[in-house]
Amino acid sequence: MCGIVGYIGTREAYPIIIEGLKRLEYRGYDSAGIAIFDGTDLKVSKTKGKVSDLEERAEKEITKHGNIGIGHTRWATHGVPNDVNSHPHLSNSGDLVIIHNGIIENYESLKQELISRGYTFKSDTDTEVLINLIEDVKIQENVKLGQAVQIALNQVIGAYAIAVFDKTKPEEIVIARLGSPLAVGVGENEFFIASDASPFLEYTKNAIYLEDEEMAIIRFHKGIKVRKIKDDSIVPAYVQELQMNLEQIEKGGYDHFMLKEIHEQPKAITDTYRGRLLRNEAIIKMAGVEDNMKKFLNANRIIIVACGTSWHAGLVAEYIFEELARIPVEVEYASEFRYRNPIIGENDVVIAISQSGETADTLAAIKLAKSKGAFVFGVCNVVGSSIARETHAGAYTHAGPEIGVASTKAFTTQITVLTLIALRLARAKGTISSSGFRQHLLELELIPKKVEEALESDAHIKMIADVYKNSRNCLYLGRGFNFPVALEGALKLKEISYIHAEGYPAAEMKHGPIALIDENMPIIVIATKKGHYEKVVSNIQEIKSRKGKIIGIVTKGDTQVRELADHIIEVPDTLESLSPLLTTIPLQLLSYHIAVLLDKNVDQPRNLAKSVTVE
Repeated sequence: MCGIVGYIGTREAYPIIIEGLKRLEYRGYDSAGIAIFDGTDLKVSKTKGKVSDLEERAEKEITKHGNIGIGHTRWATHGVPNDVNSHPHLSNSGDLVIIHNGIIENYESLKQELISRGYTFKSDTDTEVLINLIEDVKIQENVKLGQAVQIALNQVIGAYAIAVFDKTKPEEIVIARLGSPLAVGVGENEFFIASDASPFLEYTKNAIYLEDEEMAIIRFHKGIKVRKIKDDSIVPAYVQELQMNLEQIEKGGYDHFMLKEIHEQPKAITDTYRGRLLRNEAIIKMAGVEDNMKKFLNANRIIIVACGTSWHAGLVAEYIFEELARIPVEVEYASEFRYRNPIIGENDVVIAISQSGETADTLAAIKLAKSKGAFVFGVCNVVGSSIARETHAGAYTHAGPEIGVASTKAFTTQITVLTLIALRLARAKGTISSSGFRQHLLELELIPKKVEEALESDAHIKMIADVYKNSRNCLYLGRGFNFPVALEGALKLKEISYIHAEGYPAAEMKHGPIALIDENMPIIVIATKKGHYEKVVSNIQEIKSRKGKIIGIVTKGDTQVRELADHIIEVPDTLESLSPLLTTIPLQLLSYHIAVLLDKNVDQPRNLAKSVTVE
């Protein structure tokens, strides 16, 4: 996933693009670049490294004057991160310039054809092939830039979001998308282009989101025209008002976005159930569920498709749906589901989960499920995202922007939404008593305050982190509803500290992982009072007898595990089905503090992007 920023209008483009790239750096930070037309010529500066490195280099290389420009922050796919492979890329003539998010799968055959026609290439990227293909079409067909882009894109296979302009006609930018997000901010005689709305929030709240297989020609004096790439048909440009504000995407005094987002979870969970959980009336109101109740109630099964942290939230939901609503659930990696010819029927419900709503594998899984006749319900955070548009119905999590690459509030808000759905279906099916339903509503309403209480252990967790920051391996164990939390805790540690960690069902420890345990191995055990507490205590005793170092996540007031564990982190008591919303908090903080103590880039861990929008 890369970040795209562009501007055309009456302002100076340079500061808008640079600040926009800083806001999109969470999307890619291997390299960065910028191209500005200064009224006379095209000025390009690009470099391996971060946007700050680009800013330092651009100071020496290019003018800051010009009203049209594009910028890019890269997450490498084709070609290693270096100055040459950085975007923007120029055509052989030097007239056309492009930035690109995505992968052109047939770039090698296109490249060979262009080489045979006399084109040369400086980089190893598929993007340089694309810009020269556009130039070749423009020359051979004697067409305008917009037509050349359209013809060229009909020859490529893959995914893309692109922005292109011609320095000989610097009054327009051509953009297009297939599989990668692209938004256009609409101002007064000016337009902003970006992978998401964050770069232009301070300038306009009006945005147009391109759909797949759409392109647009933007002229700041004449407006924007949106067309279909395949057949050139005109598409109405739907302008929507953004609800996000600038404060939401700033750090707000925290050292890192990740820490800010961990501490935002009480509010995010509240915002997610606000207006849906009506405890005094003992009802749950969710339009996407109510309008499709028969689909859910008549479902043979629910199939959950997701990737990464969202997949872990889906695993928690499997326990919740089966426990409360008594509906069989299967949880699939979207990346595997889309390729293995799954058996899907018209009476299946597919729930697709994604924070960004742009995850490529999850989008492909949605399209596959729809082609088989299944009803597809989306759970995502970003309004207007591809998954929100592709699914039959859905529910937003209302977590607010999540900038840190390692998801935190996405996980807890996804579980919150999925719990609400499970409770609503359980009530409709009669698989939960009236008193049990009311108890769940009360406890769910109390979760934000209990998360706040769990966050009070921050300083204590930092001390534990200091003890184990130099560990090379860690095990995370949990049972029942908290087994997926063990997986999620291990993922967080791997993502941001680069320490090898694995999550297991606690009982599976004896089927292999126990061989790894010695006095140097920290084992994080989720051992809350509800559920299989005595079984987990037995697992802890087995670890202790092998000299393993135990960090216990326990219910407040626990004494039994306290006697066995080396360290204890308490969380408030709640229902077993809701406990993942609390037990994940100390694991997030533990990973965060270990990574910070190791001087890792918490918000931008190596080799990772916030959302995987290409395969």
